[in-house]
Amino acid sequence: MFIMRYLFFIPLIFVFLSCSAVRVNHDYDKAVDFSNYSTYNYYADMKTGLSQLDERRLLRALDSTLKARGYRLAEEPELFINIMSDEYRGAPNNNVGVGIGGTGRNVGGGISVGLPLGGSNWKRSIQFDLVDAQRDALVWQATAESGLRDNASPSVREEQLQAVVKKVFSKFPPKVK
Repeated sequence: MFIMRYLFFIPLIFVFLSCSAVRVNHDYDKAVDFSNYSTYNYYADMKTGLSQLDERRLLRALDSTLKARGYRLAEEPELFINIMSDEYRGAPNNNVGVGIGGTGRNVGGGISVGLPLGGSNWKRSIQFDLVDAQRDALVWQATAESGLRDNASPSVREEQLQAVVKKVFSKFPPKVK
């Protein structure tokens, strides 16, 4: 009975962990001196793929993060930002099989039940492109992947998007070696 209690909590832990993890991939042009940039703006025709509410939440988090790093929003910026997102179903979660069976004199039988680990398998990918406005060239790019819960409250959605922006821009601007 003691072990059954812990077996019940293991899937719950995976549910919470699967929703909070944010994976980020960064790429940038090594020949660019990022200290030359101080202003930014968004493409006027940007299609983020997010709902209007989530888009506003994301842009607020991004503006706050960039402002804290010394960048300012400008009508004629040095960097343009483009954001694209996609929602998709992730790879199937692992299952735990619980089975019982028995045999006897050439007769066999068994029952097996698969218990899925983790929660909803929906994921969101958000790509951030920073483009040099003067050269019209991509200079920095990051893609974030995280779990997605459609039924999350507005405050949870805002926290998730802030966490994505914080992790994505934790390595911006790139450190010169």
